[in-house]
Amino acid sequence: MQEWQQDTDHGDCILEPLSLPESPGGVPAVEGSPSVPCIFCEEYSPESEQNQLLKHMIMEHKLVIADVKLVADFRSYALYWKKRFTEQPITDFCCVIRTNSKAALEEQDNYFLLCDALPEDRVLREKLQQQRLRDVLEQQQQERYDTDFSGMCMFCDKEFTGNRSVLLNHMAHDHAFNVGLPDNIVNCKEFLDVLQKKLDSLQCLYCEKIFRDKNTLKDHMRKKQHRRINAKNREYDKFYIINYLEFGKSWEEVQSEDDRELLDNTEEDWSDWEELPVCAVCLFCDKQADTTEKLYAHMEEVHGFDLLKIKSEHDLNFYQQVKLVNFIRREVHQCRCYGCQEKFQLKKELVNHMEESKHMMLLPDRSMWDQPQYYFPTYENDILLCTLSDNEDEPTAGKYREDAPVISEDISNIETLKRSSVLNELLCEKINNEES
Repeated sequence: MQEWQQDTDHGDCILEPLSLPESPGGVPAVEGSPSVPCIFCEEYSPESEQNQLLKHMIMEHKLVIADVKLVADFRSYALYWKKRFTEQPITDFCCVIRTNSKAALEEQDNYFLLCDALPEDRVLREKLQQQRLRDVLEQQQQERYDTDFSGMCMFCDKEFTGNRSVLLNHMAHDHAFNVGLPDNIVNCKEFLDVLQKKLDSLQCLYCEKIFRDKNTLKDHMRKKQHRRINAKNREYDKFYIINYLEFGKSWEEVQSEDDRELLDNTEEDWSDWEELPVCAVCLFCDKQADTTEKLYAHMEEVHGFDLLKIKSEHDLNFYQQVKLVNFIRREVHQCRCYGCQEKFQLKKELVNHMEESKHMMLLPDRSMWDQPQYYFPTYENDILLCTLSDNEDEPTAGKYREDAPVISEDISNIETLKRSSVLNELLCEKINNEES
């Protein structure tokens, strides 16, 4: 038996702070209905007004559900316990909380606490969480490969069709607006609609201030570098897959736990480490390969592009290869043929053009791509960049061998160096040999 003090002035429970809207009752919920039923009676509430139902169950039925925010599917949760409470008494499941225990008997009241300390409740919560995670991952997988997406850029009103990544990458590269990797986002269309509505209402996405007109808002976001979302705004949590991995924890909490784990395991045993496959991506399509040999073969056979031949013919060192790959990635992303500079609407149209016109192997002048800006990767985690290597057949290869000594000397005192230099000794030895 637990004791719990009630707010006698307001006649309301204070187990946790609540802000509950009023909502009228209605017809009882059924299995196929989107409404959430009361566990004890015919009262119900829409899912969007869950707090109203929680208040009803506390005030009318003395039931308190702990950590409601950790319940992944509250409707299924309520239906489950509605059935169970018809089979067994509530005291078989819930802790009893006595309020005002020091008051007169008629002023005392018993409340019932339903929480995951009960094994059956914990199993139910975990099951509902796992089902929700499966549903979210299935939705994310469908969006990753969906080619029927269409959307408009929030900054230049340019329309994009195909895969969602086309629009997200455009906003990141052309407008420095980065919401994260496309593969980390779920319910992308709804996410973009939420952001667009905020901009339409003249609200900055980062500081969330309201401005008087669209031009002022644009200048503010550009000058203040506010072309990003407010990570503290919990409204965005449902659009990031990381927030479904451990329900009730934000991405910041999960990230901080990961960081602590790394610090705690500095001396971890790596003996069972298994190297992951390469999974490098083609320069011209979404084909992936677990070895560079397979990827090079694919690009040559399917697209007529031979990276090894280009490296050999142009005598490219490692850094020049990096710049060339990043340049090609950038041109393909912008749907521009690097051979003739013709622009296309879709990546597929560009690739067809380059294959038919034999422009795959037609590199522009070196001055266009051999630039410092292409040291920086066009795409994050571009595995192809990690697999590049210097040409072993380069003219410089083999010049430096073990029999060619590398001599390090202290040049801080030049006069001493002139007298004791190894080179000086070698020179004197040679002169003496010639004279003898």
